[in-house]
Amino acid sequence: MMRKGKPDYTSRVPHYTFAETLGQQELQLKENPLLRRMIAARKELEGDPHRPSYHYVNPENLLNDPNGLCFWQGRWHLFYQAYPPEDPRQHWGHAVSDDLIRWRDLPYAIYPHPEERCYSGSTLVEEGRVIATYHGTEVGNMVAVSSDPLLLNWEKVTGGPVIPFPSDLESVPYRVFDPCIWKKEGGYYALSAGTLPHGPGGLPIRANFLFRSEDLESWEYLHPFVEGDRFTLVGDDGACPYFWPIGDRHILLFFSHMSGGQYLLGDYDTDRDKFVATAHGRFNFGPAQPSGLHAPSAAPDGEGGIVVIFNMNPGLPSQGWDQIMTLPRRLTLAGGDDLRIEPAGDLESLRYDHRRVESLTLPANREVVLEEFCGNAMELLVEIDPNDAPVVELNLLRSPGREEFTRIAFFPDRGFRRRVRSPDATASARTRTPLIRAESLITIDSSYSSILPEVRPRAPETAPVHLEPGEPLRLRIFVDRSVVEVFVNGKQCVAVRVYPSREDSVGVSLRSQGRSAELRSLDAWQMGNIYEVHGQLGW
Repeated sequence: MMRKGKPDYTSRVPHYTFAETLGQQELQLKENPLLRRMIAARKELEGDPHRPSYHYVNPENLLNDPNGLCFWQGRWHLFYQAYPPEDPRQHWGHAVSDDLIRWRDLPYAIYPHPEERCYSGSTLVEEGRVIATYHGTEVGNMVAVSSDPLLLNWEKVTGGPVIPFPSDLESVPYRVFDPCIWKKEGGYYALSAGTLPHGPGGLPIRANFLFRSEDLESWEYLHPFVEGDRFTLVGDDGACPYFWPIGDRHILLFFSHMSGGQYLLGDYDTDRDKFVATAHGRFNFGPAQPSGLHAPSAAPDGEGGIVVIFNMNPGLPSQGWDQIMTLPRRLTLAGGDDLRIEPAGDLESLRYDHRRVESLTLPANREVVLEEFCGNAMELLVEIDPNDAPVVELNLLRSPGREEFTRIAFFPDRGFRRRVRSPDATASARTRTPLIRAESLITIDSSYSSILPEVRPRAPETAPVHLEPGEPLRLRIFVDRSVVEVFVNGKQCVAVRVYPSREDSVGVSLRSQGRSAELRSLDAWQMGNIYEVHGQLGW
């Protein structure tokens, strides 16, 4: 069907209008056909041995970028690129949670038309409404608003793109792609993602372009937003940006299609509307595919920190689903340019069947199998004094004969000698003489996680982490069937998808290479299934 010579991109997915009070919405959702279909889809897929039980996975079909994470009227809302089975173009899928862990599915939130597909974007919570801005393919960047209790009803501002694609891309100094939004002094500001063409050798470099509006309808282009970015790589782009205050600084999270999820930390010059970058870090340490971290979605936690969640790519084809969401992470500023990274949400409420071991010497060059610890949906808290051992490792999802295992290894003082600013540096004293700091390395190696020939493991995911002299290694590890996430001393996180094929690949072992190390303690819990705990939808 064509309208005035343009394609009609109206979604073929059933669309419902909901009441404006929470009680009425709950009653409508109990009988909603889309939710009934989602319940049936979850039931059909629950037997897949690699489908996580306490990480969010969308109920039906495929999943891509998370979008618009926000906190509205006492609940967290997660949106994501969903592909409904009857119209597998990107719509905004939707889930809601009281605790960031137990997610309830909701009907699709934003449907394509006039845009072809609803791509990535962010949200801004105001006193009486939530504003979503996102990329509408074929037309430009869009804005939609919602104000009902569960954000079920959305209206698109102007009914079309508010930052349209220019008729001639070469005639404008910006790109129109994934947007994010914030408010300053009564005006709205938005970033549009993309690249600048004048990198070394004429290659593109990461960029984000700043726009301003008084009314969400008419937007004025200002300039490229970031100054001082000597951190990202030639060829990076600035997709899926999220710009928020963190402590007394600001952070710009983004995704590079070349080298994955990253952040720039710095100072927001509000007079010039420029972000001056002073530090940089990564969320994944290799390409996003296969089996790696993908794009972020982030929102303030109301206490000076940021909550961020990522989607993760598969490393094994699966029937009826593919990607998953990570656990939410809380980012805070530790001082200077140091970012703390810790799990967010009420994960402790999922724990059961606690096991503990204390004060165990790990003899040099001998694997110690902990027979009483096993499972493929677990949380582990581990504290190790490496002493002078050059490598200490923990193996998970281990089969008895070691045919399959996922190896987490710690290499003390094997990273860069990095120049860093003093933690007491302030915005007015950024030029102080830098400190020289030795970094250690944490690795997840999935090379032997599966014997299935079709599995595509990653090269070892290796991240820097700094431990102070005498500081023990503290790991908080989450294993959930096909995903392993490792939080290191509240300072770093590495994650990877894994696909053990044997039913007995559930064991745990430790090893110290070269010299002995000391296991101070290891606590382990089995973790509950959030879909069973919450009765699928909770309505």
